[in-house]
Amino acid sequence: MTLPNGPALSPLQRRLRTWKFIFSPLSTIEEGYSKYGDVFRTNTNSLFPFIYFCNPKAIQQIFTAHPDTFGLGGRSSILQYFVGKNSLLFQDGDRHQRQRKLLMPPFHGDRMRNYGDLIYNITSDVISQWQIDKPFPIRKSTQEISLKVILGAVFGLNQGKRYEKLRLLMSDVLDSMSSPVSSIFLFFNVLRKDWGPWSPWGRFLRKRQELHELILAEIETAKKEGNHTDDILSLLLEARDEAGHPMSNEEIKDELLTMLFAGHETTASALAWALYWIDKIPSVREKLRAELATIPGNSDKVAITKLPYLSAVCQETLRIYPIALGAVPRIVKKPIEIMGYQLEPGTVAMVSIYLTHHREDIYPEPKQFKPERFLERQFSPYEYLPFGGGSRRCIGSAFALFEMKLVLATILSQCELKLVSNQAIKPVRRGLTMAPPGNMRMVVKQKLNRPVAL
Repeated sequence: MTLPNGPALSPLQRRLRTWKFIFSPLSTIEEGYSKYGDVFRTNTNSLFPFIYFCNPKAIQQIFTAHPDTFGLGGRSSILQYFVGKNSLLFQDGDRHQRQRKLLMPPFHGDRMRNYGDLIYNITSDVISQWQIDKPFPIRKSTQEISLKVILGAVFGLNQGKRYEKLRLLMSDVLDSMSSPVSSIFLFFNVLRKDWGPWSPWGRFLRKRQELHELILAEIETAKKEGNHTDDILSLLLEARDEAGHPMSNEEIKDELLTMLFAGHETTASALAWALYWIDKIPSVREKLRAELATIPGNSDKVAITKLPYLSAVCQETLRIYPIALGAVPRIVKKPIEIMGYQLEPGTVAMVSIYLTHHREDIYPEPKQFKPERFLERQFSPYEYLPFGGGSRRCIGSAFALFEMKLVLATILSQCELKLVSNQAIKPVRRGLTMAPPGNMRMVVKQKLNRPVAL
């Protein structure tokens, strides 16, 4: 079958469409879906067409295709400006499998559970700084929590000069490309010019280089001290592939950058969204509080993370406004037929997480926040995919959910938060992700005298 196609676009029209995608990504892809349905292309008469898919059957074909069928392509290359070419995100074939095996252990089983105390203590510390009846931007607080958690998990640091320098540099690098306006630099090659330390791109490059040097210094320090603990850096230093070879410093540096950027930006936004919905819908808040009250005082943190309604709230938060609109773009290397459409080499297959999560046939009333839907049925990995899928599924998904549940449980058990405004809000672009507006404010109405006994 011939791919659904719009009219041929001039270079100017294509640029205007890109601008629209930068500033209004949701309406742009929703427009394509409403016009053409489950399969459509967004850059008509381009040399490298982007084909969007949101049908579970198509997604299954893409996620389960032979590894030689797809390579990396499209907007995934933009991520290199943040995490480096050695990142797992940019590896194919055997090298991708090798890196993935080396990186998996820190994010599963008992090792991950060891981070429970870290998450609880950091969240409690941030909460203690909130003042009653004094509004504050909630995403700034969730970002502080998630950044401190990931720095502690990755480097084993929670204070001191090294910790503060890493924290400030991470914030500077991310904030420099976080607004919709600054995001323009990520989408247009012509703007990525280093005109010196005062130019936007030049400042970004210098801050990034400073961060890279600091992380390489941390790696060398960890090697010399040899005092390996349960932090992720120590685990990566000990990791060996099947041939007994360790990872190089550059490989470790780029993987740590990937964890730092992906592991705190996304979680910060998801937490802010969850707190928004919990207050926006009082019945959700009351059900959560009732469920948390059933936990005995001596329960461990794993029991908290297994609470069904808390889990459903987190799942629905990631469904309705997924932080990443699409899975990692796949560029066709060998011809493949998907749902009757023939894709030729050079075509970029885009699995739309957002459109899939908003299909009426899978999620009735998809614009409504309804955690109960995740208690009533189980969705396939081709219907619900907030962390992508296939061999490219995010390896930190279990850690992200673990952290998200513990942070929410701690906040709900220690204070009563309210939105300052009842006005509905919509996602805005934050670099390559979608997030609540930075000016969304909440206020503590009261501190509770029964902090959860974690």
